Amino acid sequence: MCQKWGGGPFMSIDCKNDIDIVGEENITLYRSSEWAERAFCKVCGSHLFYKLLSPETYFVPAALFDDSTEQAFVAQIYIDNKPSYYSFAEKTIVLTEQEIVDLYNT
Repeated sequence: MCQKWGGGPFMSIDCKNDIDIVGEENITLYRSSEWAERAFCKVCGSHLFYKLLSPETYFVPAALFDDSTEQAFVAQIYIDNKPSYYSFAEKTIVLTEQEIVDLYNT
């Protein structure tokens, strides 16, 4: 679903649950599965975060941050669902869908 949500791979920052949300009146939440919800801005439609419900974990699109100098590309998840039309050169951790399911169900 991440590819359909953003038109390509979801490049995000794992914020755990250390996040301050301001302007909640401008945020719409969409329950995309039994375990997660997605948020977007009611005003401009920007994607704001993907949130795992348990454990509460926020993934914020990397492009939302003006300063990206501290960001590093460290992992590719659901690698077994990656379309064949792109490939990243960066050496990263790669996890399959089953590995992600196992990781969050422990």
